[in-house]
Amino acid sequence: MAGAYRRALVKLSGEALMGDRAFGIDAGTIENLSQQIARACDEGIQVAVVVGGGNFWRGSTIAETGMDRATADYAGMLATIMNALALQDALEKVGAVVRTQTALSMAQVAEPYIRRRAMRHLEKGRVVLFAAGTGNPYMTTDTAAALRAIEVECEALLMAKNGVDGVYDADPRRVPDAVRFEHLTYIEAIQRRLQVMDSTALSLCMENHLPIIVFDVRAPDGIYRALKGDHVGTVVSSSPSGKPAPTT
Repeated sequence: MAGAYRRALVKLSGEALMGDRAFGIDAGTIENLSQQIARACDEGIQVAVVVGGGNFWRGSTIAETGMDRATADYAGMLATIMNALALQDALEKVGAVVRTQTALSMAQVAEPYIRRRAMRHLEKGRVVLFAAGTGNPYMTTDTAAALRAIEVECEALLMAKNGVDGVYDADPRRVPDAVRFEHLTYIEAIQRRLQVMDSTALSLCMENHLPIIVFDVRAPDGIYRALKGDHVGTVVSSSPSGKPAPTT
């Protein structure tokens, strides 16, 4: 996987924006993430971002308290829009040109998601932020990230995890001797029930031969290095070597 990507999508969880806070957004953290993305864009890499909303709201968890699941998920989509607007502001402050597109209609603050317009923004060197997931309840932002990455023809999906530097055979925060994988195939990840992403998102990536790179967002220059194609974290792809399967 050596060499910078031409176009890649970064999946940022809402928790990645919290830093060491228990809730919300940490100003220093979002500034650092923005600087890394802007630096990659300055070097000619086309960057799209899908941001989650777990630092404010997690629909599946709220639904367990008795709230209607669909309603809880729609509220979660609003949380992702809040995060996208905060990230947009931080990126613009470090010199990036940004466009935010949402899967829910919110014309006063962002563009609607239009695939061809998003691709044109990327071609012009703009960072494109995709918010509100897929616009559908019961669908995670992991699924939105896989879907958007495939739709706008990204070369890789970069899963920026919060404090976990790859895919392990067990939870490294609970199992001290858990082993981290360097490379995995999609089938291995599914068969081992490894927590790469939700199964719908993983299946989408497998069917479309989209490589997934799982790395720690807290690592020094983690996002920038991942976008540059440096070997960080775990690669999940069609081939055991971690390289994309040849296209026919």
